[in-house]
Amino acid sequence: MSMMKKTVLGLSLAAGLSGAVLAQETKVSIAMSGWTGFGPLTLAKEAGIFKKHGLDVSIRKIPQKDRHLAIASGDVQCAATSTETWIVWNANGVATTQLFKMDQGMGADGIVARPGIDKVEDLKGKTIGVSAPGTNPYFSLAWILKKHGMTLKDVKMVTLEPAQAANALIAGNSGLDAAMTYEPYLGLVRSQPDKGKLIADSKQYSMVFDTFGCTPKFIKDNPKAAKGLTESYFEALDLIEKDKAKSFAVMGADVKQTAEQFEASQSKIKWADREANIRFFDGEIQAFNKEASTLLLETGVIRAIPANLDSLFDTQFLRK
Repeated sequence: MSMMKKTVLGLSLAAGLSGAVLAQETKVSIAMSGWTGFGPLTLAKEAGIFKKHGLDVSIRKIPQKDRHLAIASGDVQCAATSTETWIVWNANGVATTQLFKMDQGMGADGIVARPGIDKVEDLKGKTIGVSAPGTNPYFSLAWILKKHGMTLKDVKMVTLEPAQAANALIAGNSGLDAAMTYEPYLGLVRSQPDKGKLIADSKQYSMVFDTFGCTPKFIKDNPKAAKGLTESYFEALDLIEKDKAKSFAVMGADVKQTAEQFEASQSKIKWADREANIRFFDGEIQAFNKEASTLLLETGVIRAIPANLDSLFDTQFLRK
């Protein structure tokens, strides 16, 4: 038996999943990326937690800029993405509802710049690698620039996904002056200070919150599945606490990292337990959505702010 299979088996037993599961499993496809904060979803699948809750889950790795297209086409029913993304999707006619908060960036997202660029103001007129409009890196760049009295018009942007942006900056021959990226790719630059320097991150600026949601139709038609998805996430967090080494190995393997590398990446985020979720949806998200929607409008990512931002989440499945 391979080490990976042994690890997953050990986690399955640790999670108490050796008993029978529900006979009828609900199929659900989840769109996400290789972002460190989404690791508990991979863990829930590999350790059999989803299966325990009667869910037949498939995980699709889809870039954030394309995730809404997969939802609109019906290829996937649910997604993990950054909180402001749900505003964008709903404003552009893709109905989605958040069910629970997953994580918060605590330095796992940031702007790295070549040597000689020491602060955000130094980015004026410089070329930055960043994802397309409607993604969190694009939003985060706009957020940070605004805090320094600047806008996206003050910089030159090259559309690159987070991994590409980080690698291009490290290569040093791409013409990039800076990159907006996140873990685990941000760590690649952190480990090579001669290639790039961190000048702003999500620990300094609270603009990265990730949540999980599904289409309103899926939630209405499958309330038990919506509850099962929510509980599976919390159980995955419990499993991480019980066996960090094996959990990090499983989650790390999914993003081509060792357990030790994944542990370092996840130290820059904070996963949200049930209590943190309740706090988030009882005031925190409302304040964030107000500021975020204004910025999305200013940057032209949306043409109008959704009439009722509070309709973009449903907290009924959060309580035990």
